Amino acid sequence: MKSTFFLIISSFLVSFSNIFAIDIGSIAPSISLLDQNGEKWHSSDFLNKKNILIFFYPAAMTGGCTKQACSYRDDFAKWQSRDFEIIGISGDKPANLKLFQKAENLNFTLLSDIDGKTAKAFGVPTGNGGQIQKFFQGERFTLERGVTSKRWTFVISKEGKIIYRNDKVNPAKDSEMVLKSISKTAK
Repeated sequence: MKSTFFLIISSFLVSFSNIFAIDIGSIAPSISLLDQNGEKWHSSDFLNKKNILIFFYPAAMTGGCTKQACSYRDDFAKWQSRDFEIIGISGDKPANLKLFQKAENLNFTLLSDIDGKTAKAFGVPTGNGGQIQKFFQGERFTLERGVTSKRWTFVISKEGKIIYRNDKVNPAKDSEMVLKSISKTAK
């Protein structure tokens, strides 16, 4: 009886720890999601070609998320010169992401993780989705998301390894802080 209990607890702990196992040096989970245009985007297309910066954010067109996205927009040339692909991921529907991209003149890819599977693969906590009302160019839009992910940032090397992880992101300074942190790491 005791050995069965310990076996069950051990299996649970191993499964639970695997959820949060993604860390620096780990191989990044593969990503295959719809982008803001409704087209499939695959991280494997960049393997051995480009570094990838991924920032998970809670919801398109909200205060902190807009500050974070705009920090990457404003530093886009710096990231390009370092051979990076910038990717923002949220639980928003692709149409929401397209509106967000247009409203803020975002110059990088946004991916839709409606069910939160990609966030969970990276160990990023998620909560319930929701909807918000936003106005853009005089028109009212309802933006819906399947999940709300926490704000985490990752850098994946060309070889597919996690070389940076931050789970305590300052939205307005995210791009600046990551650039400083990886300046010696990513080539």
